Amino acid sequence: MDKQVKLLEDKEELIKLALDISLGKIQEAIRERNQCTIALAGGNTPRPLYESIGTQNLDWDKIHVFWGDERYVAPDHPDSNQRMARQAWLDQVPIPAKNIHPMGTGAGDPKADALSHDAHLQEFFQVSTGEFPSLDLILLGMGGDGHTASLFPHTDALKVSDRLIAVGNKDGQPRLTFTVPFINQARCVVFLVAGADKQAALDQVFAETGDDMNYPSRLIQPQGELQWLLTGVNLPKNWV
Repeated sequence: MDKQVKLLEDKEELIKLALDISLGKIQEAIRERNQCTIALAGGNTPRPLYESIGTQNLDWDKIHVFWGDERYVAPDHPDSNQRMARQAWLDQVPIPAKNIHPMGTGAGDPKADALSHDAHLQEFFQVSTGEFPSLDLILLGMGGDGHTASLFPHTDALKVSDRLIAVGNKDGQPRLTFTVPFINQARCVVFLVAGADKQAALDQVFAETGDDMNYPSRLIQPQGELQWLLTGVNLPKNWV
């Protein structure tokens, strides 16, 4: 694993670097494999990144968009990660509808929707159950509790090792989420972390020894590149 940590002056600089990295990975994937697979993060931090990507002139028909997690709400709900990304980016560009792969939340049963999306991913990537395909780029955030995607501390989703999609849980509310081994198969994972409220968790995530169940972001150790883009915090104590 190639691990890099970059401390940026402010959110504007963080987004600028995230844009450079994202465009580079998109173009590299299309050049080498004739398509790019990218998974998006939710939350407020990446929105300006998506808005910037939406202004680019890219081979949209060769880009496939996924989500690392989704709140269990309707696609038009204000809390929907899909809704945010569509407004900021996807509705602004001529990307084919078939290239957008949201997590379904309409079955009224999170487990059923998780299994359905798992099956969709297996079909798209041509893998069998228990096999993990490699996305070109996965964008992640990190919460002040050390969670990432919808992999929250001490939840069952952290232990799922035989599926691509699991049901996450935040304070009793279901989420759909990529599993740890699926994320870790990525060619490149980029964390976007902004704000002093993340400092304590960040130090624990980077600690040489620690409890992965307490700080799930510790579990993200991809076989490809791992890049941490930080602002509003100090470099983690254990980062040399």
